[in-house]
Amino acid sequence: MSCVEAVPDIGVRSVLLAFDFSEASEKSLHHALAISRHYGAKFYLAHVVSHLGYTIAGPETLQLATEQTQRDAKQLEQKLLESGALAGLQYEFILRVGDVWEQLKVVMREKQVDLVVTGTHGRGGLGKLLLGSTAEQIFRCADCFVDTVGPGSYKDSLAERTHVVRPFLFATDFGTASLRALPYAISFANHFGARFVVLHVLPVAPIREGFHWSTTGDLMQMREEARIACQKQFEELILAHAPTATKPELLVEFGIPSEQILLASHTLQADLIFLGLNRPAHIGTTSHMPWAVAYKVVCGAHCPVLTIRN
Repeated sequence: MSCVEAVPDIGVRSVLLAFDFSEASEKSLHHALAISRHYGAKFYLAHVVSHLGYTIAGPETLQLATEQTQRDAKQLEQKLLESGALAGLQYEFILRVGDVWEQLKVVMREKQVDLVVTGTHGRGGLGKLLLGSTAEQIFRCADCFVDTVGPGSYKDSLAERTHVVRPFLFATDFGTASLRALPYAISFANHFGARFVVLHVLPVAPIREGFHWSTTGDLMQMREEARIACQKQFEELILAHAPTATKPELLVEFGIPSEQILLASHTLQADLIFLGLNRPAHIGTTSHMPWAVAYKVVCGAHCPVLTIRN
């Protein structure tokens, strides 16, 4: 039985920006504001003063850090008001103290957040996301859509485009997580009127069933057989469940998944990349699309990456 659900009508009523007041987070701020304005959504900017590091220094140091952050937030709010960035928007700046991920999780639940926007420095390594391990938890564990704006992402947001929207790229392994994410990806593509391209990456040398190393396999023939099998999965699992107004296109590549996803997105000049992820049992658990693959895509993409958790 297929696990593909009916295509929902996506509405974004609330957008939460996980912000750390760094220069690198300015791009994600711009994207979050544009998305909020496009959907008429309420905009939340949340910053959590982490108690880690202040425990030894004492409560007075934590209090000073909190007061400084409050001043920074006021200055930012004033700057955005003067520039007109907040004009016509319902918004709220939220400051919390404690464990960053735990506090953000509470805010997401209290405000019934539909979409979280965060950023990444893209320096490599699991701890180098904009908010460190917290962003990793947002990326993999949030119960809503997560839009990650990498260092190479466009400065302007998709929601601001006045010209024709470029293709949306949906990377899939035809597994449960990606198929459950599919209807939402299609809905976003329909909303923006974007061309919808489905990418499936196969090993450089796909081994067919019954293959034995004692025989000499023709690589081109093996790839063609794998491509045909992929086309069949595409037709059965995706085309059969896509709305008639949607015409998904299949792209099959061979190689390392993260590299091929990035190459395809650059070739297509994609405006958005979709990745379906499973909720991990713990932070070290590999999802259907390994964390290393998703992380490399987020850090190397020239456009935002929208992750949809199973």
